[in-house]
Amino acid sequence: MNVLGSPREIGAELRGARCRARLTQAEVGRVVGYSASAISRIEGGTLRLDHERLMRLAAVLRIPPDRLSATPAPVGTALDTVKRPADDAEDAVHRRNLLTGALAVGASAVVGAPPSRATASEPTEPAGIEDILFRLPTAESAPPTRLLQQAASAREDFRAARYSDLARVLPGLIATASATREATGGRDREVAGTVLARAYVLASELALKQHSDAAWVAADRALTAARATGHPVPIGEASRVLAITMRRSGQCQAAVRLLTDQAADLDATRAAGSAVRASLMLTAAYTAATAQDRTTALGLLTAADDATVDEPSAAGLFTVDATRAQVDVYRVGVLTVLGTPDEAVPIARRIDVAALPTPERRARAWTDTARMWHALGNDEQTYTALRHIEQEAPQEVRRPAVRALTTGVLYGPARVPGLREFAVRTGAVPA
Repeated sequence: MNVLGSPREIGAELRGARCRARLTQAEVGRVVGYSASAISRIEGGTLRLDHERLMRLAAVLRIPPDRLSATPAPVGTALDTVKRPADDAEDAVHRRNLLTGALAVGASAVVGAPPSRATASEPTEPAGIEDILFRLPTAESAPPTRLLQQAASAREDFRAARYSDLARVLPGLIATASATREATGGRDREVAGTVLARAYVLASELALKQHSDAAWVAADRALTAARATGHPVPIGEASRVLAITMRRSGQCQAAVRLLTDQAADLDATRAAGSAVRASLMLTAAYTAATAQDRTTALGLLTAADDATVDEPSAAGLFTVDATRAQVDVYRVGVLTVLGTPDEAVPIARRIDVAALPTPERRARAWTDTARMWHALGNDEQTYTALRHIEQEAPQEVRRPAVRALTTGVLYGPARVPGLREFAVRTGAVPA
């Protein structure tokens, strides 16, 4: 077995194992008592752990101990900048309480009742992703106008962060679009194929929010359906969600190649093509940042900024938001993942979140802002951003990643008034 020795090699191994486990840096940090920013630095090779802490992290990520070097951190590299619970005893209690939940969080549900009524033990998923993909109802073909209306309604459910509603309608939409595509030809078949691609993109996005492994299946089906239409915009959107699933499994470089190749194939002279190109490059930038490739990530952000349009560009069912404000939202996320959240602060402050077009986008902006403040150790500002997520999209705040962020703040050294009640209300911790 090849034993890894350098901090960068060890960090890459840890990052790959975390991605394969479908865990975020916050989720892993919550288990072992570190902040998300510390996990980012460990994975980037800029923060070394002593042998005991390295073995603890390896155990969480199921890495064989003999895979990693046992060289202790040199004197002077103590983890005094790493946010941990107040003392070792509390640290141990938190790890025991959180280990099972954190490793299972990838399978947790995200959709469900409003947080004022829901608890962690209540069912939150009216239709699972597996039901959407593998247990479709029997359906007959439908007129193209009805299919388009149903697809547009489903897209609005996603944009409004009504994920429980979306989960309920997707099985019927996919089944009807499939039946129509098989039973018709010409223009009707083309419309049905476009609707099917859109439905599978939505299914993949829903699965990604749930951290479900089924996102792979949905994204692959989306790309297959999109390619059958021959239209570059659906193909671009399907490629984007597939690349996100690749990133989460640790295949960051391959995902960046897929995204940039697809962006190059789009017609930049058309507004819709330009908007999708910008969206692909934004996702590629975040993916490169996840791999700690700062040069590529910042270069892709600049390219995306050059491709943006002043208003969201309509391409039928594949309307894409690729404005300069959206670039700024991604820039905050990229800089935070790269371990330089201080550079993101002035950018976050200039974003007019209220002007973003949908609740889902506004909630995403507040999520990236919360992660930025958490990486900077500002628990009060993190909690403020979390409350904004809840106000914009109650179901968004119940996502596994946001719940993990909530518990990361809750079990940090600071005591933030109202945070525990928020954590219970949103299902991050039991009542």
